[in-house]
Amino acid sequence: MKILVTGGAGYIGSVATEELLAAGHAVVVFDNLSLGHRTAVHPDAEFLEGDLADRKAVDSLFAQHRPEAVMHFASKTLVGESMENPFLYLGDNVANACNVLRSMADHEVKKFILSSTANLFDDPEKIPIGPEEKIVPGSPYGESKFIIERMLHWMERIYGVHYACLRYFNAAGATEERGEDHTPELHLIPLILQVALGQRESITIFGDNYDTPDGTCVRDYIHVSDLAQAHILALGALEKGSRTYNLGNGNGFSVKEVVDTAREVTGEDIPVLMGPPRAGDPATLIADSSRIVSELGWKPRYGDLRAIVESAWNWHRAHPDGYSS
Repeated sequence: MKILVTGGAGYIGSVATEELLAAGHAVVVFDNLSLGHRTAVHPDAEFLEGDLADRKAVDSLFAQHRPEAVMHFASKTLVGESMENPFLYLGDNVANACNVLRSMADHEVKKFILSSTANLFDDPEKIPIGPEEKIVPGSPYGESKFIIERMLHWMERIYGVHYACLRYFNAAGATEERGEDHTPELHLIPLILQVALGQRESITIFGDNYDTPDGTCVRDYIHVSDLAQAHILALGALEKGSRTYNLGNGNGFSVKEVVDTAREVTGEDIPVLMGPPRAGDPATLIADSSRIVSELGWKPRYGDLRAIVESAWNWHRAHPDGYSS
C-alpha cells in the first residue's frame, strides 16, 4: 500500500516511516521541516518538502502521488505554547488537517490514521485512562486534536472514510537510526540524557509532594517503535471500520524512577534540582491500552523503562548533537 506520512521528518513520523517500509509499504513523506529533520527521513521513502497550509500543494500531492492511506503526524504539539498562543493550535493544527481531509475527499482516499493525544483527558475520572473516558481537553493543543477527531466522524458519515484515532501518552526511546531531537527540547528522557552527556548541568523535578509513592509525577512511557507498530496494526484493521485507542505500555513510572533508571543505564551521576509543581500537572497519567491489545493483538516490545531509556541513550551517544551530528 502507498502511505502518505505527514510530518514524516519528525520524531514519531520518521520512525513510523521506517516501520512502514520494513513492513513492505511504499511511503511518501510530506514535511515543511519546521520541526523535523531531512536526515531523519528514511532514504527509501519519497520525500516532498511542503506545507500543509498550502491547499494547492496538498491537492497536487494527492493528484500526483495518489496515496491509498494517510498517517497524519504533522502538528504543533507543545501544551505550554498552546496556552500562550492558542490560535497557532486552534488555527494551524485544525486548518492543516482540514486541507488534508479535503484532498482525501476530492481524491477518494478512504483510510486515515490520526496521531492524537492523551491531552484530551485533563481531569480523568479513572486511572488507567481508557478510550471511553470523558473528553475534557487540557489545552488548546488537546482541543485541536479533539476537533480533528470530530472532523473524522463527519468524514466517515459523508465520505465513507475509515479512520483510527491513536491517543498517545509519552513517546520515548529510539531505534538505531532515529531518535528524539527537538529544539527546544522539553521532554524528560532526552533532557536527562543531555545531563549525562554533559550538555546540561542538572535536571529539574517539578514538585515532589504529589499523591504518588515517591511524591513525583507518574507517567506512562511508550517506546516509539511500539507506537509505530500500533499505527500499522490500526491501518490493517480499517477495512473492518473506524476505531479509537489509547496507547501506553500500561505501567506508570515516576520522574524519580526515570532519573534513577537513567543513572543506571548511563553510569553517570545526574544532578537533580527540585522546583515547584507546575500548574495543571496531574499526579498520575497511565493509559489503558487493553482495547488495542484485545482487538488487534498489539503487544509492546519494550515493556520496561530500562529498555526504553537504554535505546534512547544508545542513540544520543551516537548522535550527541542530534541529527546535526
